[in-house]
This record gives sequence, structure tokens and C-alpha cells, in this order.
Amino acid sequence: MVSKKTRFWILIGLVTISGFSQGMLLPLLAVILEQNGVSSSINGIHATALYIGILISSPFMEKPLQRFGYKPVIMFGGALVFVSLAFFPIWQSLWFWFALRMMVGIGDQILHFGTQTWITATAEEKSRGKSIAYYGLFFSVGFTLGPLMTNLLSISMYLPFVLSALLSFMVWGTMWWVRNEMPPGEYTTAHGTSSFKRFGSAIRMGWVAFLPPMTYGFLEATLHGIFPVYGMRIGHDVTMLSFIIPAFAAASLLSQIPLGALSDHFGRKKIIISVVLGGIIAFTMAAFLEGSIIGLFATFAIGGLFVGSLFSLGISFMTDLLPKELLPAGNILCGMSFSLGSIGGPFLTGIFIDLFPGVSLFYTIVILLIIVLIATIVKRSPHHK
Repeated sequence: MVSKKTRFWILIGLVTISGFSQGMLLPLLAVILEQNGVSSSINGIHATALYIGILISSPFMEKPLQRFGYKPVIMFGGALVFVSLAFFPIWQSLWFWFALRMMVGIGDQILHFGTQTWITATAEEKSRGKSIAYYGLFFSVGFTLGPLMTNLLSISMYLPFVLSALLSFMVWGTMWWVRNEMPPGEYTTAHGTSSFKRFGSAIRMGWVAFLPPMTYGFLEATLHGIFPVYGMRIGHDVTMLSFIIPAFAAASLLSQIPLGALSDHFGRKKIIISVVLGGIIAFTMAAFLEGSIIGLFATFAIGGLFVGSLFSLGISFMTDLLPKELLPAGNILCGMSFSLGSIGGPFLTGIFIDLFPGVSLFYTIVILLIIVLIATIVKRSPHHK
């Protein structure tokens, strides 16, 4: 059986592959469906399947964790991902693929819930932010590399699915060497109360920590899903846009660990306020410089440096605000907040583009960041930490 440190890196490997499968499916299926003549509105609705899977599975994951421990839950989630990926080439149908996409979402969420709760429950308090920053960093690495699989479409439509299923299976296989652990005793004693009661307590005590993951989901889905449409409408070339969009995720890779370490030192609240302020400035600049390719590239990169770490900062903040027995509920709510942001982002910004064609898309992002900034400033710090 492996050491605690090796276990941490195996869990991080699983998170990377989860990010990879999500990052691959979004553009890959969008391109295939577009080539098959599927309308953009149906294509957009199809893309929500992953996040619908995440949302519908979220409330049902605590009980299996209490009963079976971390390892079986993670292995089940991982198996669901690679089996679903392997099934894509079997039958090319819109509804079959929608169902498979949803299954990948469910598997990913189970995988995330297991790994995230294990990491947050076992991370030392003095280095918690840094440990969770690794989690966010490697999810982003996977998410950034995933879209590269679309290049394999020129060889065969099924090659990306087969390769990613094999890759997922290989990483999943390393879990066999990890010893199962049960959640700490206090998790189980809290399980006497109903799930909804505990979700209610978690929201009441830690609501402010769920805003950063939601904002990150909103940003990521809007910049990947709606910005390309908006960029083309304001006269930019598709090839240029494909260089601008990854600048956000790539820049966030540079700042995840430093920001996590800084939040351990100066406190989560101060760092979240600082990065959100930086994001407001970056996207306000983007609104003024949107006619320039260089301007957009620079503002996306600056935005990524600041707000690209909101997901992992939010998880760390949630871990600070909630007592240990509410951590599983808190981790589920972080995933649900991210999904709501991911579904809401393209939907709301899509409506905004249609209603206000002369107004910059980036103002929707700035308004959201201002709301998060005010909420974080208003929320008082907990007394128990």
C-alpha cells in the first residue's frame, strides 16, 4: 500500500484526468455536431448535459461515502467516466451522446467529491490552501490539454474517445494500490441529521465560500462557450480567438500555488477580495480593448492570473468556514455552485448579447465580480477559526 504523499499524487492524477475529459468533450462534441449540421442552439443545450449530470448526482453522494469510504466511491466514479468515454464510438446518435455526456458528468462529480473530500479532510491546516491549490492547478492542466484532442478528428472521429478512455483507465488503475479510509468519526455522527438539514447548515455558515466556485464556472463556460461567438461578431478571426481563449486558463496555472500559499499566510478572505478586484480591473480593460487581439490576449491572461484560482480558493475558504462534520456537504455544494455557474454563464451572456448588441459582453463578468466582491467584504469571519 502507498504512503500518504503518494496517495495525494494519485488523487491529483485522477483530478487531472477528470479535467482532461471535461476539457476534451466540450469542444470535441461541439465540432462533431457542427460538422453534422446540428444547429448551434441544440449544440449549446447538448453541452449542458455534463453539468446536468453533475447537479442531479450531487445530493446523493454523501451516504455512499459514509458507508463504503473514499476508495470505492472514487473507483466507481472513475469507472463511470472511462466506460462512458469508450461507449461514444459505438453509436452516433444525439440522444445517446447526450446520455453518455450526462454519465461522464455524474462520474466526474463522484470522482471529484471523493478526491476533494479526502484531500480537504486530510490536509494540514497550515498548508491547506497550498494542498487545495494543487487540486485546482492539475484540474486546470487537464482542462487546458483536453481540447488538443480535437486535432485527432482529422485521423478518425473515434480516436479521441478511445485514447481518452484508455488514459482514464490507466490513471484509474493506480487506485488499486491505495488503502481505503473511512471519513473521520465526526462525519458519521453528523449523518444522523438529514442531508437537507446539513446542506442548510452548510449554506448558512459558508454561503460566501460557494460564490468563488460559481463565479469560476460562469467565467470558464462563458469564455469557452459564448466568447468565440461574440468575438466573431465583433470581427475577430476564429484562429486568433483560439489563441486568446486558452490565455485565461494558462495564466491561472502560474498563480494557483502562489495564491494558495498566500491565502494560508494572509487569510482566505483578504486574498479572495484582492483577486476579485484584480479580475474587475482586467475585464473592464477587456471591454475597452476588445477590438485589439493583443489587448484581449493580455487582459485574458491578467484575468486568469487573478480570478483563475477562484475554484480552489473557494474550496479552501469553505474548509475554513465549516466544521469538519459539514465538509462533505460543503464539497458537494462547491461542485453544485460550479455547475450552476457553468450552466448559467452561457445562458445569461447569450441572452445579454442578443438584447444588448452594442454593449460589451465583458460587462456581465464585471457585474458578477462586483457582486462577489461586496458579498465577501460584508461576510464576517468565523469565530471558531
